[in-house]
Amino acid sequence: MCGITGAAWTASSAPLELAVLERMTQALVHRGPDDAGYYHSAWLPRGAFPGAGEMPAPVDGQQPTFPPLSSTSGAALGFRRLSIIDLAGGRQPLSNEDGTIWIAFNGEIYNYRELHAALVQRGHHFRTVSDTETIVHLYEELGRDCVSQLRGMFALAIWDDRRKSLFLARDRLGKKPLVYRCDAGQLLFASELKALLQVPGLPRILDVAALDEYLTYQYVPHPQCILEGFRKLPPAHWAVFQEGRLEVGRYWRPGFDGEDANSSNAPRHAPLRELLTDAVRLRLRSDVPLGAFLSGGIDSTIIAGLMQRLSSRPVKTFSIGFPVKQFDEREFARIAAAHLGTEHHELVVEPSALDILPRLAWHYDEPFADSSAIPTFYLAEMTRREVTVALSGDGGDELFAGYDRYQAVRFAQRIDRLPGCVRRVLGAPIWQSIPASGRQRSWRRRLKRLLGALNEPAERRYLKWICSFDAERRRNLYTDNLRRDLHAADSADFLLAAFQECPDRDFVTRTTCVDVLTYLPCDILTKVDLASMAHGLEVRCPFLDQEVVQAAARLPISSKMRGGRGKRILIETFSDLLPKPVQQRAKMGFGVPLDHWFRGELKGLVHDVLLDPSSLGRGLFRPAAVEQLVCEHMTGQWDHSYRLWALLVFELWQSAFLDPAIPPSGPGKISLAGAAATA
Repeated sequence: MCGITGAAWTASSAPLELAVLERMTQALVHRGPDDAGYYHSAWLPRGAFPGAGEMPAPVDGQQPTFPPLSSTSGAALGFRRLSIIDLAGGRQPLSNEDGTIWIAFNGEIYNYRELHAALVQRGHHFRTVSDTETIVHLYEELGRDCVSQLRGMFALAIWDDRRKSLFLARDRLGKKPLVYRCDAGQLLFASELKALLQVPGLPRILDVAALDEYLTYQYVPHPQCILEGFRKLPPAHWAVFQEGRLEVGRYWRPGFDGEDANSSNAPRHAPLRELLTDAVRLRLRSDVPLGAFLSGGIDSTIIAGLMQRLSSRPVKTFSIGFPVKQFDEREFARIAAAHLGTEHHELVVEPSALDILPRLAWHYDEPFADSSAIPTFYLAEMTRREVTVALSGDGGDELFAGYDRYQAVRFAQRIDRLPGCVRRVLGAPIWQSIPASGRQRSWRRRLKRLLGALNEPAERRYLKWICSFDAERRRNLYTDNLRRDLHAADSADFLLAAFQECPDRDFVTRTTCVDVLTYLPCDILTKVDLASMAHGLEVRCPFLDQEVVQAAARLPISSKMRGGRGKRILIETFSDLLPKPVQQRAKMGFGVPLDHWFRGELKGLVHDVLLDPSSLGRGLFRPAAVEQLVCEHMTGQWDHSYRLWALLVFELWQSAFLDPAIPPSGPGKISLAGAAATA
């Protein structure tokens, strides 16, 4: 697990300076604290810097000089390493035998041993036993189609000196991030946006369409980036930069377009167990200690249980708890750990938002309003003290219909089959007069949300249920200038396009597919990658093995949802690993008590930051609308905690990444005091 960065350029543009490449790479030191490496085609023909990729050492305190940069097309690669496999030989950037192909690679390829053996049989010669070198030789044979052979998580950059082309690719589900900027004959890329911002002179201009999407989804969806001119490579996509042109293509789909015709659930249990067990087994390949996240939910318990079955010693498992009972899962985690026989570790944390907000703002680069980033950040920090690799249950909810909202989707589909007159009554505006509840998950609030969207098309109804600020709230929030700048932009387009992935399946299955393509990579996997890599921890997700995903995608919804609950096939298939309390527990989100914070610890900060004249004067949001949100929340009229959190995170991001002349070089450089004059 690592951090990668670099650039490619044409003969008509300037090569990347060595000092800039070093700054870009050092901005990712948290992703790879063990080692650094560099390649630059313009200084040494086909070679790395002296010392097998190390920066040249200063002489008498002076940086070494280099010959003038060549004016031909070229590339530079920077690499920070977290050593997991082939600790001695896996240094990067790494080349083929004659130095014509160079790679910088972030991730893990779980089937690299099998690929390595086949490549050796076909005459390839290896200098290392790393998964990275396997990709180089696959690229020699297959070019950009090499990614179709990779089973794992990855973001990679390959410089082909023969063709003068740079090849980028990202894994199928989007576990590893990759951002880029293509402009004026030059392509810049990196694992994280902060590395690109080390390049002098790059404009930092807010993309208002991305802001609109952020307030809709709580994240900025791919391929958008919060800054104009920057982009994210979507999951399951590759890109080729050659002769100043960038071509982007998709190489994989999860397979929701077809359904398994088998009408019985029983024959599906054994294949599913075999696939997931094999996915866990592959992810145990490591030369460093491994553990598992264990919340006591179905998904994490299954993964920890399979891991324990494959291990000869107790597996280390990790969970965190909070003093607020409704956010504390430790009881179920203990039950699961005792049932499985793991070596369990837990930590009770009382998160200080004032302490963690600046750290989150720096590590996440873009505004990111999923508050579960806070417990994820603490969990990764605790886990890294014991192990370097942790397995997680991410993906189980999306693949096996585990979220409560899928039950609402099914219920609404049944209402849609009622006569039109009945639907009009149920969706009538009068129901919105039901007294509001200040609690986020009260039945009255859920009922109003359900009835208020019944007359919407099913796809837009789902968006209204999951969004942070719906279209009406955003219109009320935005200034006239911002609304004008957005023109006809519709943030729903991202979700609506995903619904077209499998138009012939039942709508609940289509909704789970949408979450796999949108919410999973843009929220869940982004949250986990950046929180874990902030502490040099690698997280592996067996549920997101491509074979497991494709099998789950083809399952009929009847095997996943029955009796008002999801994940039925998981519970039946792995019942031996799931103690009864875990099987029967209600779904609990991994969150923090934001509503309490905003009426307690964060009350002053909300006023000082969101209502400060410098914040209200940015010209984006109507001051009266922001003041109304704050007032309604503080007086208990309504729970706006998620909306206030989104606005607070966004303002802090602006104060950190837009306001200063130079972006911050680390989390310690961001201060909440900088977000408002009185904070």
